[in-house]
Amino acid sequence: MGTIRLVTAIPGPRSQALAQRSARAVARGVAQLTPIFAARAHGATIEDVDGNTFLDLAGGIGCVNVGHRNPDVTAAIHSQVDRFLHTCFMVTPYEGYIALAEKLNDLAPGDFPKKTMLVNTGAEAIENAVKVARAYTGRPSVICFEDGFHGRTLLTLSLTSKTHPYKAGFAPFATDIYRIPYAYCYRCSYNLKYPSCNVHCAHHIEDTFKRVVAAESVAAIIAEPVLGEGGFVAPPLEWLGIVQDLCRHHGILLIADEVQTGFGRTGKFFACQHYGAVPDLVVTAKSLGGGLPIAAVTGRAEIMDKTGPGSLGGTFGGNPLACEASLAAIRAIEQGGLNDRALHLGERFRTRALAWRERFPLIGDVRGLGAMQALELIQPDGSRDPNPEATKSIARYCYEHGVILVTAGTYGNVIRMLMPLVISDEQMDEGLEVLEAALMNAAQARQTAPADVNIPAGAA
Repeated sequence: MGTIRLVTAIPGPRSQALAQRSARAVARGVAQLTPIFAARAHGATIEDVDGNTFLDLAGGIGCVNVGHRNPDVTAAIHSQVDRFLHTCFMVTPYEGYIALAEKLNDLAPGDFPKKTMLVNTGAEAIENAVKVARAYTGRPSVICFEDGFHGRTLLTLSLTSKTHPYKAGFAPFATDIYRIPYAYCYRCSYNLKYPSCNVHCAHHIEDTFKRVVAAESVAAIIAEPVLGEGGFVAPPLEWLGIVQDLCRHHGILLIADEVQTGFGRTGKFFACQHYGAVPDLVVTAKSLGGGLPIAAVTGRAEIMDKTGPGSLGGTFGGNPLACEASLAAIRAIEQGGLNDRALHLGERFRTRALAWRERFPLIGDVRGLGAMQALELIQPDGSRDPNPEATKSIARYCYEHGVILVTAGTYGNVIRMLMPLVISDEQMDEGLEVLEAALMNAAQARQTAPADVNIPAGAA
């Protein structure tokens, strides 16, 4: 018997009632990707308020790599609850913050002294990384990449690429931000082909210094080692190293945004380890907390210590519960072999997805790193025009049949995998069966759709 258990139509009556309450009480900008309201969760499953059980291939947008209610994480939280909830580390500090900083300093790439600061969210961490980079270099400018996503605060939204729904209507944005093409080989900005391109997009940064912003004005280049919201684009293995070398040559700091790629998602603690890169600053969040909100900036000690006392921090930054949850989540990854598990799950998906690409012309690209895998959907005639309509219909079909997944991509045409790494092979296969059925349904819907009819002007 499979994990999926549906006892009502989706959404069920209680979820529908909650959706109506949400529409009346919650700001419209806080959208939900599914109409499913959770009641409880465990491992790789979510049970809704109507008693339906779903396979979760979304993982809270990558926040529960160690699984929902991981027993080690929940035990650590309960233990801390019995001691204290909050004191503010900047007033009366506690050991958990220090222990987590020590662990992150040890895990982050680079054989040199490091230091860490803790905050609550990935966006906060990005903001602080930029603050630290500007303070250390004495330079104002930051270079980011097209299709990148770094958050929804003012500065991080300025760094984020996608206009709708994120940026439209929220201008003006922060200044001294410059955006250049990412190594998005499937949609190369320079109409070149890898590897004959010689990774032109990375080397072209030198031209940016000549035409757009002077190198001596740039404090940092910030990059996701694998694009997250931008569509799970994994660049060529040499790309990040070339970017790093350019940074070193010009005295620019390299900031790795590992918010979504970190803590086992790609098969290593940090995706930049696949590329042999050693960033000056690493930003982490999401699965760092095992389900609780926490984020970190970890970097070279001399860089992190450039700012004065009181210049970094926040009232709830590195709160005691999240620190203990994070330490437990890291232990769960290490002791549970979840990095290796991510590689196995990624290969399991990839094998299946490459076979789908042969069957379904609407699959244009299969890509990813470790368990961070995706399908990019195009038009069924083989053109590379994005197909967001099919993407939405597939996501809807999946949750209506017991599988929760989320989309991505600047064009809204990417299906991405963010399943908890504790998912079993049987559960993974069950989820992929539903996804395959959704692809087949989308393909058949296209075949049976009525042909376009040309109506003469004025005839309507």
